[in-house]
Amino acid sequence: MRKTQLILAASALFTVLPMLQGCVPALVGGAAVSVMSAHDRRTTGTQTDDETTEWKAGQRVPDQFKGFSHVNFTAYNHRVLITGEVPNEDAKAAIEREVRLLGGVREVYNEAGIGPVSSLGSRSTDGYITSKVKARLVDSNQLSANHIKVVTERAIVYLMGIVTDREAKVAIAVARTTAGVAKVVNVMEVLGDEDVRRIDSQMLGARQAPPASAPVENR
Repeated sequence: MRKTQLILAASALFTVLPMLQGCVPALVGGAAVSVMSAHDRRTTGTQTDDETTEWKAGQRVPDQFKGFSHVNFTAYNHRVLITGEVPNEDAKAAIEREVRLLGGVREVYNEAGIGPVSSLGSRSTDGYITSKVKARLVDSNQLSANHIKVVTERAIVYLMGIVTDREAKVAIAVARTTAGVAKVVNVMEVLGDEDVRRIDSQMLGARQAPPASAPVENR
């Protein structure tokens, strides 16, 4: 129970990060993000690239659509998920084109909906759904919740991550049976068991490696 409460609290924090625009750089360097990063299947370099891609994508929304759109960009292992609301198909296509022009982007999943911008109440509900899915992933004890990225828009849950087929099925089942979820969209990168074990081994070795010693200056 305490584990679930901690995950819900942490998820609530990350839900409001986009609203704290000026504070994000400071928070990203904080201890909470460092803990999550340490258990990621992406290298630290890839995590940094993904964060940079998300920021750049947000700056590339064409000016003529900005006032009528609410668009979120989530990058995971150089794959970008576009969610939110845009006014028409032209806006949706134009935003996708801009994202595809960014360096290092391997795939783009354009899940933006056509329609009016969602209300703050709707976004708050989405944040709560995300928190519940994350907490239930932890409670399932069948995978590491840190390997799954959960994004919710209009009660539609999108799942990202680098996972095995078994882990993907567990995550989908958990999300589908979470109260309030209207639909689950799987955009996870599914690899073979051996490939995932190799990645986990490499990440564990990188975390356990002693820090490089500073050069000793001869006097």
